[in-house]
Formats: sequence, C-alpha cells, structure tokens
Amino acid sequence: MHTALFRDVERIGFIGTGSMGRPMIAKLLDAGYPVDVYDIKPTAAKDVVEKGARWHDVPRDAARDCGIVISCLPLPQDVFDNMTGEQGALAGMPPGSVWIDMSTTDYHNTIEIARRAAAIGVYSLEAPVSNLSHMGVDFANVSFFVGGPTEAYVRCEAVLQTMGAISFHVGDIGQGQSVKLLTNLLFYAAAVASGHALCRSVREGVPAQQAWRKFVGSSANSVAIEQFAPFLLDGSYDPSCTLEITVKDVGLTVQLADELGVGLPIGRAVEKRYSEAARKFDRYDSHLRVIELAEVGFGVRLQVPGYRAPSKYGADPGYPPDQEFLTDPVGRIKPKREHVFPLEDVPLSDVQIGLLKSLVGELTHVNRLILNEAFDLGRGMGLSDVLIYDAITWSVGASAWSDSHNGQYDNEQLVDPAAASAPPTTIPHLICPCTEELS
Repeated sequence: MHTALFRDVERIGFIGTGSMGRPMIAKLLDAGYPVDVYDIKPTAAKDVVEKGARWHDVPRDAARDCGIVISCLPLPQDVFDNMTGEQGALAGMPPGSVWIDMSTTDYHNTIEIARRAAAIGVYSLEAPVSNLSHMGVDFANVSFFVGGPTEAYVRCEAVLQTMGAISFHVGDIGQGQSVKLLTNLLFYAAAVASGHALCRSVREGVPAQQAWRKFVGSSANSVAIEQFAPFLLDGSYDPSCTLEITVKDVGLTVQLADELGVGLPIGRAVEKRYSEAARKFDRYDSHLRVIELAEVGFGVRLQVPGYRAPSKYGADPGYPPDQEFLTDPVGRIKPKREHVFPLEDVPLSDVQIGLLKSLVGELTHVNRLILNEAFDLGRGMGLSDVLIYDAITWSVGASAWSDSHNGQYDNEQLVDPAAASAPPTTIPHLICPCTEELS
C-alpha cells in the first residue's frame, strides 16, 4: 500500500454527527484538528459547524484530501451507502489515508468496504465505541475496540486517544465488532435483569428507589443498573439510544453466535425480549422501553413521583452538564451524581428484606452466566482471555462480578471453558419471567 499513510494528518473527515459523533468532533476541534463533516441529517451538524467544523453536502467532499476519515452511523446500510458510490467518502479519499468506522455494524459489511478501500490504496480500521459511563462520549470517556492493520492503528492512535479514554487493538477487521457485541451483550442482559428485579421488588411493596440503592451497593451492581436504571425511575427510559439500535445489536450478536457455533442461550433470550419490545413500541422509542414489558406483566410502574435523574439525558433535558467526576478502584471515570428522591424510605418487612437479598443473588448469578457466554463468543473469535477481560472491564458491560476477577487472569483462565460452553438448564427468571411470576 501507499506509504503516504505515514505523513502528518492535515484534516479529518467525519461522516455522522449524531449524538455519538458530535462530542467526538468537538474533542478533535478542541485539540486543533481541522474537521470536515457530513451527516445524513444536516441539522445534526449545526453544533459542530458552529464550533468550527466545515460542512459538506456529500460524503465525498467531506473526505476529500483528509488523512483520516471517520464514520459513525446508526445502521450497516447507512455505513455502506455513505462510504461507497460516486458520492461516497471513498471517492474523495487519497491513497494512504485511513478510514475508521466507529459504528456498531455487521463486520461483513466492514470487510466489503475495506476491500473496496484497499483497491484505491486506503487503509481501513473498525473501532466500535463503548461508553465507560452513560453518554461518556460527552467528556471523552469511551473505549475503542480496534480491528485492522497494526500500522494503521499506530498511525491513528493519537486521534483515538483524543476522542476517548482508552483503545485496544484486538486483531483483524471483524474482531473489533465481535468484541463490541460481546460487551453489549453483557449490558443488555444486565439491563433486562435489573429492570425485572426492580419490578418484582415494587410488586411486593418495596419502593423502587430503595430496591435500586440496594442493588447498586451490592455484588449485583453493573453499569446497567447503576447508571441506566435511574432513567426507569424517572420515566424517561433513556432517550439517548433507540430500540432500533439495540435490536440491531442483539440481532448481530445472535448472528455471530450462529457463525461461531456458540449456544448463547441467555443471549438469545435477551434478543427475543428486545424483539418483543420492538414489535410493541416504535423503533425510534427509547431502548429501555424493553423494561415496560415487565412493568405491564408485573402490573407495576417503576417511575418514582417527582424524581428526575441527574442527567440531561433523562426526564430533565435542561439538567446541567456533568462537572464533577469520580475515579473507581479500577481506574474508570464516571460522573459524580447525587440522586434526590422526593419520597421517604419506608420500613421493610422481613419478607421484603429477604426478597431483596434473594434478588441480589439472582442478579449476581445472571451477571456471572452472561459473562460466561461473552467469553464463549470471544474465544470463538480466537481472542485471549486477557484481551476479553480487559475489553469487558473498559466497557459498558462491566459489572461487580467481572470486576471481582481483576488481576486473576495472568496465570489462569478467568472463566472455565467447560462452564462457558455448558448452557444453563433453564433461562434465569430475571431474563424471561415465567407466567406464574407475572400473574
């Protein structure tokens, strides 16, 4: 390939200025990179254009003469349409430049675009993004799982570090998407299980905020329940991500499992749950609407009257941006948030206390089982346990269970392969509640 790859980068092209793209573009502009942009929705680029990015009417022009071109788009077809063809970004990219796709997409799609890119001397990387805290992209608190040529990764590492907190070179194109899918699997399973646990608690008379605090302070904690469940409690269901995106993600995960011959019983049950939500709600509705299925089934509402999650992505879009941050024992940064619940706590009966203790155990068990399935997927792609563990630790899929194994993988396998391959005899009720529980 053309050795011009190793010249200094003069400009960056960015295709996709949505909720994920805008903050990353802002980081690049703040760091002094000239950025050219295009979006399938021109209004989405208004903020970054005001900050200094140059708007173009077609992807080809936004990519022209750029050393690095980044795509960050919702669906695989969006990526293909905006990268290929007479007006696609590849048509404007010079030999020796690098295309980085940050979308969560079908890796077959990425491989085909990369094949076309190679024919004109353009390098390709996939670098799907995982938030390290809710919408951590706002303050460069994301990780990138990068697949593609090592020399291209080295060339782009400084740009990636400008836009995020950490990046991992995980192998060839295809493996980055696979790592992203296995980390998303952990998050989606934890989100479903946490929502169901909250519903069971409320049905038995435990206020939602008391159950939530109990779970967060226990071995059941995860990014899903700590940072996303508050959007259930304020009734917003987290509008920052759509059902369309989650259904796409879990569908791709099941497709990957089929290709690898991985059973993935819990993952498949999670996929069915999200597909059911997609049939019931609008595809552009909030992704946590999947928990409304459980609310209806259990005959409860998780919304706490008067509560607003301390985030502009919740029920109060006017909430000030995050200003204070905490660093956890692993080294991850997250916003320091104070949750103010207008309702007073109530004394709990022995039965209710016992229920919460039982639910903590069930949530912890789900986190352990789904971690096994994530390792099964990673191993199926030929990834090492160390890399799988690091990717999970620095992703939205992290949980108290996975964190508890920190440092235990140097001389031994983190997850027993036999345990990972053996499906549970039944799907946990917190993933798929049985009819008796819902009645």
